[in-house]
Amino acid sequence: MASATTSPPESSPAGRERVPTGRRAAIVGTGLIGASIGMALRARGWHVTGTDRRLERAQQAVVAGALDAVGVDPEAEITFVATPVSAVASEAGLALAHGGLVTDVGSVKAPIVEAVDHPCFVGGHPMAGSEQEGVEGAEAGLFQGATWVLTPTAGTDPAAYARVRSVVSTLGADVVALTPERHDSLVALVSHVPHLTAATLMCLAAEGAEEHAALLRLAAGGFRDMTRIAAGHPGIWPDICAENRDAIVEALDRLRSSLDGVRELVSTGDRNGLLHWLEGARNARTNLPGGLARPETLVDVRVPVPDRPGVVAEVTTLAGELAVNIEDLEIVHSAEGDRGVLVLVVDADVAEVLREALVSRDFRPSVHPLV
Repeated sequence: MASATTSPPESSPAGRERVPTGRRAAIVGTGLIGASIGMALRARGWHVTGTDRRLERAQQAVVAGALDAVGVDPEAEITFVATPVSAVASEAGLALAHGGLVTDVGSVKAPIVEAVDHPCFVGGHPMAGSEQEGVEGAEAGLFQGATWVLTPTAGTDPAAYARVRSVVSTLGADVVALTPERHDSLVALVSHVPHLTAATLMCLAAEGAEEHAALLRLAAGGFRDMTRIAAGHPGIWPDICAENRDAIVEALDRLRSSLDGVRELVSTGDRNGLLHWLEGARNARTNLPGGLARPETLVDVRVPVPDRPGVVAEVTTLAGELAVNIEDLEIVHSAEGDRGVLVLVVDADVAEVLREALVSRDFRPSVHPLV
């Protein structure tokens, strides 16, 4: 596909002049997420090219300010594959053939990571979205404060992971590392099943022509909030359900079992049991993680690591499992070449938890205040 010859004015979405950085990125798939990544990168001075299976959509992304040009850029240092999950592996393979780093945004990771299996590919999933669809709903600030999962493996090049993580972090995202399998299991519970549940509730509310209008007119804020995600684009969900079938079915079984328990509490009039269950749910909701740590509360956790495959993935995914947010990451290589130091910047309140977990894995970490 030839590159476009026209570009929008070099200004950020907020109207500030863009300052070119000399850095180049590529986007494959210019829907909501791909276009939002393009906007966010361009707002930070990147030159962004992109392609889409529908040429007119890629051209629309140029007009909207998500791309500088349509086409393939062999000089791109990083490519974001933002296609439906069934197409990610093939598109990632094509991008890797041009060189540079490649990551994706698919909400299923294990089958994609297994299919690509390249040291310069880092599986990714930004936990962000909108009821809006396509380029029209894209915005540069979509990832600000959002969780962005990366799934490094034993075969991931540590330098590639660190660079992908650095780029994603500049978009305002809170980066978490998980194994691909763990990601798929967790996302089935917190994303895939909630969407299916919201869709189920909407279908129940819409059943029967006579009831439809009255039910939806009575829908209060709680119902609207809970079913909001059912307004998302349905086209992506057959692929997601196919690729993450086992984890979704397991989560649906757990949900069904829990609903059976609630049904029993209601049907038997167990007021105390119902109250205890509702209080537990409220406490869990209240204790969901909040914002990022303030700089003055951060420390360095320095982890001497051997030069062996998978060590960076082991440390970062351990932090992800412990819900320890890594604010920054640096790899300091030894002059001898066979060892290095992985420097993690984390909240001081959780540093000891991470240190102890690393010690249990035979690492020798140390904790230092930021200077």
